[in-house]
Amino acid sequence: MKKSYIVIRVLVVLMMIAAFVACASTPKQEGTGEYIDDSVITAKIKTQLATDDFLKSFQISVESRKGIVQLSGFVNSQAAVEKAGQIARGVKGVVSVRNDLIVK
Repeated sequence: MKKSYIVIRVLVVLMMIAAFVACASTPKQEGTGEYIDDSVITAKIKTQLATDDFLKSFQISVESRKGIVQLSGFVNSQAAVEKAGQIARGVKGVVSVRNDLIVK
């Protein structure tokens, strides 16, 4: 009985180690925490763009990965491009902004 109890303990420890390793971030795959952080960054930027009177009429796509934000879509002026970039850079957690907005 004691031997099977030790085997069960070892298996549980190995399963816990495997679970922690599976959640770790790699260069090709982001971990759970990073995914949530990027989701929060994206949501904050989208909210600020939607509430900005100057930019709310434009369809601007926002994506973020490891704190790097990419803005894409079409706007009517260079001022809108600059304003969207400024808003994105102002969000906490943003490392850099790749502004791919195109002026129609």
